[in-house]
Amino acid sequence: MIESATGLILRTRPLTDTSLIVHWLTPTFGRMATVARGARRLKSPFHGKLDLFYRADFSFSRSRRSDLHTLREVGLRETHGPLRENLAGLRQATYAAAFIEQATETETPLPAVFELMCGFVDCLCRQKPVPQTVFAFELKLLRELGLNPDVGKTGLTAGARQIVRALMAGNWQASCCLKPSSGQIEELHAFLHGFLIFHLGRLPRGRASALAD
Repeated sequence: MIESATGLILRTRPLTDTSLIVHWLTPTFGRMATVARGARRLKSPFHGKLDLFYRADFSFSRSRRSDLHTLREVGLRETHGPLRENLAGLRQATYAAAFIEQATETETPLPAVFELMCGFVDCLCRQKPVPQTVFAFELKLLRELGLNPDVGKTGLTAGARQIVRALMAGNWQASCCLKPSSGQIEELHAFLHGFLIFHLGRLPRGRASALAD
């Protein structure tokens, strides 16, 4: 049986000399993995359609023996080209993908997380990456996971608490327009660092690189 979905590519890796494993985030099936047979051949129908953070409609045949399904067709919707010209933005998007992979189960519907990730990637294509967009993503995803911090019970300063509330409530444009001081950025960096380790057991891969710039 062939099924269809819309998804955002979180990660790819070679399976063989000619085939590729593609990890998707979808609203209806959550995180899922497909094998694109022959995708690494130049004449493959998948050529040019499978790369990081591409958004596409795709069809697949579900495997009865594993969670690695067979990719059938791909129709590109968005390549997010500007992200490939911005190393800092790419680092932030890669970190967000790692966070989602660490914090969610496979093949569980994740419509809100899908929309959150798509919005974040779209923002990175339009705006200069800044630390507060990473903080906003972390706070919004924690809220979707039921782990949002009770700001009033933290040791954050009044100004930092105000920024946290604004990041949780605002859209991506509003988050980019906030102007936290360097001290507030350091404060939020440290607070979320500890919060993530406490609730997830370890930091998602790539956080330091995402916030390095």
